[in-house]
Amino acid sequence: MVQLQRVAIAQTQISNRHIDLTAEQQHYLGRVLRLQAGDRFIVIDGSGHWWLAQLLVMLPAPPPQAEILEEISVQNQELAIEVRLGVSLPKTGFDEVVRYCTELGVSQIVPLISQRTVLKPSSQKVERWRRIIREAAEQSERQIIPTLLDPLPFEKALADGLGLNLTSTSQQYICVARGDLPHLYGCMSQSGGDAIAIFTGPEGGWTSAEVEMATACGFQAVSLGRRILRAVTAPVVALSCVSTIAEMKARSPDC
Repeated sequence: MVQLQRVAIAQTQISNRHIDLTAEQQHYLGRVLRLQAGDRFIVIDGSGHWWLAQLLVMLPAPPPQAEILEEISVQNQELAIEVRLGVSLPKTGFDEVVRYCTELGVSQIVPLISQRTVLKPSSQKVERWRRIIREAAEQSERQIIPTLLDPLPFEKALADGLGLNLTSTSQQYICVARGDLPHLYGCMSQSGGDAIAIFTGPEGGWTSAEVEMATACGFQAVSLGRRILRAVTAPVVALSCVSTIAEMKARSPDC
C-alpha cells in the first residue's frame, strides 16, 4: 500500500466518495505518472485521514475523476509536540526551508519580515511555497499538511507567539547566532510541554533590539552551535533538534 502514489486533497474535493481532482493533480497523475482508468493511488486530506482511491477515467477529464474505495489505517508519524516556526525570510533558498522543515515535522511556518529582511515575496511565491509543503507532506507520509501563513512583520508575530495558545508549559525560543547562550537542544531536553515556537533570523542576524523585544515577550535566546549558520540552514538545524528530542521522548518518556 505504501508504494502507491500519495496525493493531498482538500475535503471540498470529496463528494459522496467521489473525488474532483484539480488540473494540477490530473496532470501529475495522468501525464507524469501515466496512471490509467482503474489504477489506484492514495489520497490524504492533511488532517490525518488517508483513503485508497481509484481513477474512474483517463485523465484529463471532467469530474468526478476518481472514487474512494476505503479508508486506510496508518501509524501516526507526527511529532508529539506542535512546532510553529517563524523564519525571517532569506534572499534565496526558502523553497528548501519549507520542504526540509515539512519533512522534519513542523506544524506551521510563518515567513517573517524583520529589520534586515530583504525579500518581499509576491502572493504567487507564497502559493508556490504552499504547494511545495503539500508535495513534501505527501513524500514524507505526513498525517497533516503544515500550514504556511502569509508573511508577517516580526513585531506582530512576536506579539502572539505565532498564534500559539501559550500555556505555562509552552516553549518559546529565538535562535541567535552570537553570544554565550545555551543550546536549543539542551533547553528542550530539560523542558516539557506540547507546543513550541521558534524564531530563526535573517542574513546578518537579528538586531539587538529585536532580541530584546523577543526576550521581553517571554522568548528565550538560544544558540544552534558555535558555527555561524546561514539563514536557510538555521531553521533546518532547529527542526532537527526538535524532531530528535520529541521522538526520543516519545520512545522513552524518562529521557
